[in-house]
Order: sequence, then structure tokens, then C-alpha cells
Amino acid sequence: MRAAGRLSRVRRAAAALAVALAAALVLVLSPLEAAPPRADYAAAAWTILPPGENGSLTFDRNTNDQEKMYDALTPLGGNVTPAAIRRYFKAAPLGRSAGLPGKRLHPRPGVTIVRDSFGVAHVTGQTQPDVAFGAGWVTAADRGLLLQLIRGPARIAALDVPGLDPLALALSGKTFVPSADTEAFLANQLDALRSQGAMGRRLLTLIDAYAAGVNAYYRANGIPAKPYTPNDEIASAALVAARFGANGGQEVANSMFLDALEKRLGDADARRVFADLRELDDPEAPVTAPGRFPYEQPSSPAPGSVVLDDGSFMGAPLEAPAFASNALLIGAQRSATGHPLFVAGPQVGYFFPEFFAEMELSGGGFATRGAVFPGVPWVLLGRGPDFAWSATSAQADNIDLFAETLCGDDRHYLYRGQCLAMSRFFVGTLQAQGQPDQPVAYYETVHGPVIGYATVAGKRVAISLQRSTRGREILSAKAFYDLDTGQVASAKQFVKAVSGVEFSFNWFYADDRDIAFYSSGRLPLRAPGTDPALPTVGTGDYDWRGFLPVSVHPQVIDPASGVLLNWNTKPAAGVGAADSNFSYGSVQRVDLLRAALGSGKQTLASVTSAMNKAATQDLRVMRVWPAIRAVLATGPAPSARAEAAATLLDNWRAAGGSRIDRNLDGKIDDPGAAVMDAAWPGLANAVMSPILGPLTDRLAALMGRSDDANSGGSSYISGWYGYVDKDLRTLLGQPVRGAFSRRYCGAGVLATCRDALWNALDQAAATLEATQGPAPSTGRADATAERIRFTSGVLTDTMRWTNRSTFQQLMTFSGHRPRK
Repeated sequence: MRAAGRLSRVRRAAAALAVALAAALVLVLSPLEAAPPRADYAAAAWTILPPGENGSLTFDRNTNDQEKMYDALTPLGGNVTPAAIRRYFKAAPLGRSAGLPGKRLHPRPGVTIVRDSFGVAHVTGQTQPDVAFGAGWVTAADRGLLLQLIRGPARIAALDVPGLDPLALALSGKTFVPSADTEAFLANQLDALRSQGAMGRRLLTLIDAYAAGVNAYYRANGIPAKPYTPNDEIASAALVAARFGANGGQEVANSMFLDALEKRLGDADARRVFADLRELDDPEAPVTAPGRFPYEQPSSPAPGSVVLDDGSFMGAPLEAPAFASNALLIGAQRSATGHPLFVAGPQVGYFFPEFFAEMELSGGGFATRGAVFPGVPWVLLGRGPDFAWSATSAQADNIDLFAETLCGDDRHYLYRGQCLAMSRFFVGTLQAQGQPDQPVAYYETVHGPVIGYATVAGKRVAISLQRSTRGREILSAKAFYDLDTGQVASAKQFVKAVSGVEFSFNWFYADDRDIAFYSSGRLPLRAPGTDPALPTVGTGDYDWRGFLPVSVHPQVIDPASGVLLNWNTKPAAGVGAADSNFSYGSVQRVDLLRAALGSGKQTLASVTSAMNKAATQDLRVMRVWPAIRAVLATGPAPSARAEAAATLLDNWRAAGGSRIDRNLDGKIDDPGAAVMDAAWPGLANAVMSPILGPLTDRLAALMGRSDDANSGGSSYISGWYGYVDKDLRTLLGQPVRGAFSRRYCGAGVLATCRDALWNALDQAAATLEATQGPAPSTGRADATAERIRFTSGVLTDTMRWTNRSTFQQLMTFSGHRPRK
């Protein structure tokens, strides 16, 4: 096994590597017991996880071997062949570790660890605790530095500490010393497991064994780290849940924007415009599951929600949640082999060391292989003997902000007719060399931590945060235990298992016969008379009324279409967008996947081709440009250069809208990319500013005008694409479902709109002319700026930009255990 280095080296590297902390925190888990499978039923099983399995500071071939394969697939676009899959993915069989030629390690009796040529650890144990011990040992070896870096920040995330970002804490170089109250808060979850009978005790045994494996590795390698504890594992699970399984919390910004709209447009029109922009339940929004699953629809009127005075909030606003990951599942009837096809994985960014590691766990009932996260003992996303599963961020709203009516002073609030004192929670102490200790504490109400103060019609209120999963993250553990230990033996059992996950994720499953989808989460049932986009009155009259029953969450097994597609897409019709999500409109990046798939029978290579083609395309030119072009076509261009720019965009779209730099000259091959990059902000403003005026930039602060190709990979999720598309189609008199309350571009006058769009394009062409020469066809967008970089900077390699899963599975199965 590799040494992780001495603690002194860990400290020297910590500041550089800590950037990799918060963005990849995706999912939480825990496994159970079943007879081990006698066979691997996969007809094809491939995975990739760049840059490589080796996360130590001592580089070897496994540091970046998968990065090279991953990058080599990108220029193939939609032309991925079976040979390319064999070359640019690694085989991911199950249960074949006995045949691997590598050295066997036995860190304790009953545990065997062997690595394949990619450095992936295959852990075999005689008992389940043996397997968990081996998983802890391997995690300390492969991601030991990350284990140390996230210990303090994970506790901050678990508590939802206001004003203290876990990532910023890691970058600060400070050490966090938790209080006894913080440790007790985490330990409460262990007590909750203990109360769940035999299953809870089993999970606690595995949690203890994992920590023992981490500590055994430290001792064996002379690393003087503080002993790893079950509380560390609870904190890691909470960090995942708080950062990637939670959505919402934008009510303050929404409310102040609405107040500004009311001042500009008047109350009634402002409410209509706000509803347009929210895209809460746009009938044109692409969805994953058929049918209608109503949830999070606002009341009108909404006396239980408040509008904050614009600019009045003073406090710690929440960060926008990360939206990433995709899944392409093809049912048996659409597959050329008659068996489902599965191409899926999370987009969790690119880091070194990569947050995810890949591992196989077997023995004692475990039979799984896939992605593991430091501090969480089991496979999060992966495969079993005859099925594969993955997840995407669901964007379901499980965070609400409450406006607390103050009584007496800023530390007392009115609740159910009584004036209650806020409680003070001492979190711990931040320490830094040469600086005085900094105590960390916050006040909280019955709803949760107080994040700041604001005014409503001039009256001061406190703003508190309530997250539905806070303090109970480990209670989702059994679902992952079932997945990892063969308890899931059918699509129906899969749906039942993942319905127990309280975090907000879309789950996907495929075996040799069925495909399935389920959107999970502990989703609050909000009181009548509230608008989930706005802060809720905190007096107790409008508290949550329970949680959405698992039976009515969006779900489907074997849809009639034979296809399940998701790229953080709206799960189903009727599901309202979280208050932090303004992107469930008529244009969504899943449109690229659907178009690339086409019709007819599919193969694993054709589905992978569709994924790879969509990963290189610019959504703006493929989906929004046609509506813009149709408006421009109603009148002449103001200049030859504007017409030339429009023609370049036409040609680029016809050629597929790719942002590939095939010849690696640092420039995107097609000149249309440079035109779109220069023109889009002006085009978007031309559509929205006639109504919004100076508030156009405020809208962009709530949801960016564009989520452009970038060095982090995941791109093109923004509501502005739908704003432009729907409004222009409406203005042209084209068929539109769920039209906006008014015409935005040109304030409804086609000629005015057309002139504004032409002017924006002409100005962009003029900018390119000044910076890149008079011939528009010679302009090129900078491909170097958007090349993917591995956060931390320790690994200086880069890859071509691609909008693709970080850990990706390609799976299809030809057989199955007896179904239960």
C-alpha cells in the first residue's frame, strides 16, 4: 500500500489541496447482509474516474492514467465506437479479485486488499466488519489528506453554522477545535441509530470498524494524526447532505428582488413577472418521469409569506447549491440487445486528490463496486452483481427561511403566542498560529440557526434557517447498506430502498430487464397560505405540516418511452422548482442528450456517443439561437458584419455546435463559438431589459445569464435560456404552452425587439473585429481558458473542456439472480 506521508507533509500540502473540499461532496450512504453472488451478470461494465486512483503526493502511473483516457474520448464527439470504449474506459468486473496478479495485503486477519493495474483497491473480508475495516484502511491510504482536511469543515456544515463557509475555513489555514456541544450534536445521530434495533446496531458496528481501519493505517505508517472517530463519519455524511443533498434557502434574495419589482411595476404586475421568472411549473419544461406529481405549488394569496424590504438584509446569505450529474438509461425495448443500457454518473468537479475514490467491497454479504467518499464507509454510486445505480442532484426544496417576529430585542422572538429567548450554541474555536483564538457561536430559534436580520415594511425581523435533514443524515444509511449487500434484487426493491434516502437526489437503476427512477428527499409539506419562494412567517402558524409521503414522489419503472434522461432536469410535471432554482424552463441541457440519442434501437456505444456529443455542445446555439434567428429574419441586418456574425452562428449550429479544440492550438475550432460568447450577454439583456430595466442585473444575480463552459466542467444550466426562447417564440406567434404574462423583448413590439437583437449582435461583431481582426470567420474563442483543471494545483495537468460525469459508469447486464 502507498504511504500517505507524515503529518508534517500533510500540513504543508493542506492549503493547496483544501480547495478540493466542498464542491465534490455528493451523497451519503451505508450498507446490509445477503448471500454473496456466485457470478457477475454484467455483459459489459466500464468506469472512469479522472485523474487517477492515486491520491497521494507521491506520483506514479495511477496518478493521472485515467485522466488521459478521459480526455481522449472528448474529441470523438458523437462517434464513440466499441473499440473506443475499450480503450478509453477501464473494465469494472465484480468478484474477480482472486485472479489479480498484484501483491496481497492483510492489514488484519480476515481482510485482504489487492489492487488492479489502475490502482483500484479490491477489499475482501470474511465478515462485514472486516470489509468496513478494509474500506477505512484503503481510504486512509488513498485519500488520507482529504480525511484530515474535512474533519473541521464537516462539523461546520453539519450544524449549518451561519457565515462560516466550510471551503473558506479549509483555505484559511486555521484549525477548528469543536466544542463538547458540537460533538454531542453529532453523537445524537449515533444514538438514533442505536435506537433502530438490530439494523441500527449493525450499522454502528460497521461505522466503528471503518474508523478502526483508518486508525490502523495511520499507526502502521507512523502518521501521528488524531484518532478517527464515528463522529468524523457522521460529520462527513452531514457534509455531503448539507452541500449536495440540500436545496433552497434563497428566499431572502428572492423577496428583496420582488420588493424591487413591486416598486418598479406595482404589486400585481410585479407578482406576475416574478412568477414568469421563477418558472415554477412551466408545462414546456423537459421532465424525466411521465405523469404528474404535484409538489411545492404556492398559495395565492400567501399571508404566511413575507416580502422583505429591498436591501434590508444584514447577515450571511447562503451559497447557491451545486447542480450537476446526468443519466441516460435505455429500456429493453429500445436496446439492440434486448437488455437495458446504462450510462450515468455524478458531475462533482475535478480535483487532486479526487474526492471520490473507486473501490470493490466483497465478502460477508458485500458485493459492490463504485465510488466512495472519504469518511463514508461504503459505495455511494456503483454496481452490484446484476444491477447498476447512480444519482443526480434533484433540486428539491428542503431548506426554508423563516422571518421571526422580534419581541423586546434581537434575542427574543414570538412563537405560538409566547416571547421566547433564542438559544446560543457554542460551536468551537478557530485557531491559527500567531493569532488569538476565535470562538464560533450562533443563536437559534425553534426553526434553526439565525442567519441575519431584515425588515418587513420597516419592522425588524430575524431570519432563521430550517433544513429538513439537519441532525439526521445517518438515518439514510440503510438504503446504501441494501444496495451494497445484495438486498436489492429488482427494480421495485430499488425504488423501495432509495425512497429511504432523505437527501434530495434523483436515483437511477438498470438490470438485465428493467430501468427505474425515483426522486428522493425528506420534503416538507408547507402550510396553506405560503409561497415557498419567499420567507415564511415564523410565529408557528405556518410551520411545516409534515413531509411528502414517499409513495407520491416522482418515480417510474420501465416508462413507455423506453428512455430515462436526466441532467438535473425537472423530475416530473407538477414538481415546483426550489426557491434557489430558476431553471425549469422551456430549454434545459437535457435537450442535448435527447437530440443526440435520436430514435431507433440503441447500443452501449451509441448511448455513450450521445453523452459525449452533448458534452461538447453549446446549448445556446443548439436550442436558443433558432428563436433569435427567426426574429432577426423579420428584418435586414444593420451591417454586413452583423449578417456575417449571424451566418457564422447558423453554420456552427448546422455543424453541431461543438466547442472542441481538436488540434490543441488553444482555440475552439469553430468561429461561431467566439460570436456566441461575445453576443450572448447583449442578446439576453435585449430580451429582458425592456421590462426589468435596471433590475436585469438583479435577476442575473439570482440566476446567471449563462452558465458557460468553464474549467470546472459542468455547464449550461440557467433559466435565461428559457426566458429568451419562450418570449421570442411568443412574440413570433409560434405555438407556446404556458406563455409568460407579458412580452418582454421590445415590450411586445416585434420590430423593436428585432432591432435590439441585431444591435446586440452587431456590437459583439464589432468587439471581435477590434480584438481579433476584420474578418469574423477568423475569430476564435479561447479554449485554454475553459480547459479543465484539477483544483488544488498540485497536479498541473489539464484536459479539454467537457460537460460530462466525473465518475462515469457504462453498464449492461445479460442475466440476473432470482428476483424477490
